[in-house]
Amino acid sequence: MASNEDSHQVSARESSKAALKTPKASVHTPTQNNSAFPVVYLVYVRRCLPVQGTRDYHPDQMAVREQVFDVIKSCFKRHGAVTIDTPVFELKETLLGKYGEDSKLIYDLADQGGEQLSLRYDLTVPFARYVAMNKLKNIKRYHIARVYRRDNPAMTKGRYREFYQCDFDIAGDYDPLLPDAECVKIMTEILTDLPLGDFVVKINHRRLLDGIFAACGVPHEKFRPVCSAVDKLDKLEWKDVRKEMVDVKGLDGTAADRIGHYVQRRGSRELVEELLQDDCLTSQPAAKQGLEEMRELLKYCEVFGVLDKVVFDISLARGLDYYTGIIYEALLTGSPEEMSAVKTGLVNGIMHLFVVDSTLYFRRNNWCRFRCRWGTLRRAGRHV
Repeated sequence: MASNEDSHQVSARESSKAALKTPKASVHTPTQNNSAFPVVYLVYVRRCLPVQGTRDYHPDQMAVREQVFDVIKSCFKRHGAVTIDTPVFELKETLLGKYGEDSKLIYDLADQGGEQLSLRYDLTVPFARYVAMNKLKNIKRYHIARVYRRDNPAMTKGRYREFYQCDFDIAGDYDPLLPDAECVKIMTEILTDLPLGDFVVKINHRRLLDGIFAACGVPHEKFRPVCSAVDKLDKLEWKDVRKEMVDVKGLDGTAADRIGHYVQRRGSRELVEELLQDDCLTSQPAAKQGLEEMRELLKYCEVFGVLDKVVFDISLARGLDYYTGIIYEALLTGSPEEMSAVKTGLVNGIMHLFVVDSTLYFRRNNWCRFRCRWGTLRRAGRHV
């Protein structure tokens, strides 16, 4: 259900459009020096509204936002993170090629006779540029700032063109999967401290998905388009996702059916062990690696005391190209409409996309990340 403020702004915008199309008449009363006929002036009324896909926040709403941010920052600091800031715009070439099909949502700025610039799409790629430029070897950082997407806004569903992201990233050389488990732990701490209701943390592995696609006969060049379709299973039924794979992505129907056998399954350790006995799947090195790392991650989750909040969900795909390993997403289950509050994942090797001093830097370092969107948290916690 949309908040009253969102509904009010949407209705106000529609009223404003109608007002612009309908001129208002103003009658000037004639004097003895004027003509005997009244003069009618047409006055067009323009109401002051924010840009579509954005909104204003009132003092009481800002108070709630500050409380939420304080909880999030406190958790980030407990886990040893420092904060940085980066420009709201980047070189266009820095952003392009990092987001797959979502690259079309990047806002390009007008050419002012100098560099080609774009508004940041997220906080991850600017952080990658920051780490590469400063030649950092290990860092835990958090960054809370606005990002921009040239999307079709749905204000009543919490989808904006301008919104806050709260990022926590661990970049550097660490024990395998330990940073991933820490990010899951951070998720559960924050969502427990905020009065948002019940939640579950879905986890999956991009290498496992790649292995599934290979085992099902998907051509390598279609991995990312098919992955983007699978990522919609939290919003669409399987028959609709299958239709997109076949009719839009050009995938063979038999391969799509084989994919459906896997991606509609969810569970925990028992599902991992069952899939490890699947000879067709484990014949793919990527799938075997993904399952073995998933088994290890679940062990860490048990040690951290969060296993009861974790679900292994093979339909979780995350459409962005820079995710390469463990991916996770926290879903609020206590609301009438299930909402994704946190989306995160492992970025492994993104640094090779940046050239520093003519050398490729940070190529092999693991990068584990946590992200939450203020717009979704605000909708879920508007009763706070």
